[in-house]
Amino acid sequence: MEIILRLLAFVVNAFGMLVNKILDLVMVRRLPDFPPISDPLLNRPVVELATQLRRGEISSVQLVGAYIARVREVNPALNAVVDERFKAALTDAQLADDFIARASTEFDRVALFTRYPILGVPFTVKESCSVKGLSFAVGSIIRKDMKAAKDGEVVELLRAAGGIPLLVSATPEFCMSFETSTVINGRCVNPYDMRRSSAGSSGGEGTLNGCGATTFGVGSDISGSIRLPAMFCGVFGHKPTGGLLSVKGHFPYSLTDKTFPNMLQIGPITRFARDMPLLLEIMAGDNKHKLKMEEPVALKDIKIYYSYGYSGLNCFTHPVVDFEIKLAVTKAVKCFEKAGIQAKQLDLSFLSNSLEIALVSLVDLKGIPSIVTQRPDRPPSMRLLIIEFMNSLIGHSLFTKEAMFLELMQRFNGLMASGNMQAYRDEVDKIKDHMIELLGNRGVLLLPTFHTSALGFHTSIVNVTGIDNMSLFNILGLPATHVPMGLNQRGMPIGIQVVAAPYQDKLCLQIAAELEAVFKGWVPPVPHAIVSK
Repeated sequence: MEIILRLLAFVVNAFGMLVNKILDLVMVRRLPDFPPISDPLLNRPVVELATQLRRGEISSVQLVGAYIARVREVNPALNAVVDERFKAALTDAQLADDFIARASTEFDRVALFTRYPILGVPFTVKESCSVKGLSFAVGSIIRKDMKAAKDGEVVELLRAAGGIPLLVSATPEFCMSFETSTVINGRCVNPYDMRRSSAGSSGGEGTLNGCGATTFGVGSDISGSIRLPAMFCGVFGHKPTGGLLSVKGHFPYSLTDKTFPNMLQIGPITRFARDMPLLLEIMAGDNKHKLKMEEPVALKDIKIYYSYGYSGLNCFTHPVVDFEIKLAVTKAVKCFEKAGIQAKQLDLSFLSNSLEIALVSLVDLKGIPSIVTQRPDRPPSMRLLIIEFMNSLIGHSLFTKEAMFLELMQRFNGLMASGNMQAYRDEVDKIKDHMIELLGNRGVLLLPTFHTSALGFHTSIVNVTGIDNMSLFNILGLPATHVPMGLNQRGMPIGIQVVAAPYQDKLCLQIAAELEAVFKGWVPPVPHAIVSK
């Protein structure tokens, strides 16, 4: 444990909790000013839409048109869209309808949708996960005119399965923040409270899913960037097992760091838990056999472990988890206990160095381009970095303060003594072995995703110690799913995280589906009269 680092973390943590409490008291919730969902098509999961398309009950043109209309309806208020391909998407939809029409028998249509399981279904993509011909600036004003030369590999797989990309959505600068606000695009706001953040770095996808403006989104996660927006915006988000999905076509990307494709994972964000197994299999491509989705696990055979947070000295340098989030963990545990499944509370004392481990992983990332020079092989001088950070604090920089802060932390070695860092690297392997032995192929861990609901803007830096709950599972390469568990007293989404051993993603998704069935999952930010199926 690094004493100086922990003292600084204690001060930042205490200040952050104070800021959060004050804002909760004085910041009046700004209710969404976009209309409720009125088209029943917008309230159906992908698996149901695919069935209706196969049966000819709806058309792809009708479906794509409905989602384009919803995006146009909500985006002026939420600012989640960076670039779109609506006209091309409608052309793709017509081609899909023609393709379906040529399958004259039920047998032919079943065969067609076996080969193209999401044929004619529109979806949206985080800007950092490239879509050919659309913006690839990734929140950087220096890259503002840059377009993606080709699809990223996961987007390519979704297109090959018949999916139709509609747009690319907002992300922080170089994905280096957990609030989505940039010089180039402005703020992407939360659909439940338009004065608060949608989180990041998949903030645009969180917002679009939260307000029912997409069937599902493609996000990416290196330290919670899928799960936190999913939590803030009241939807499901899955960070797959490390290395399961290709991250080629993502920016930022490292050509030299072998751990990067393990820590960074692309995954689905969706309103409906029942869609995630299908989407994950498609996105996994040639690795889908590792998921063994065809080998179901009986609910009674799953072991449940749970925790409310860190213990011992570690809890003093991490935020106190909101009571309502702890209660959500308890409700989930009680739900499974009523089904006859025994749950065991887990002491997280083996994660006593979680902060140091998270910072070492940040410092160790190599080959990531600097936001200042835009190159991985030419870092800016320390003097220039400090000047730009100071300018960013008063809004006089091309760069955002959150991204500058993270780049500075990496250059300052995470404020740790370099001689101690190897010990923390070695500890990662021990913790991973312990978690794999504990969870096995039938165990899951339930714990808070984050310590509080959606933050106000400009507060992410003072809440940074709360990210450990998510980033650790990127470092360990374990799959993790955020599960929405309703709204708190302020009307903001809360939820929990489900973690399993490597390649046991299906357990996370199964638990998510069980909790959705009991606790109803996504709650629309603007109530509507459409009955969810």
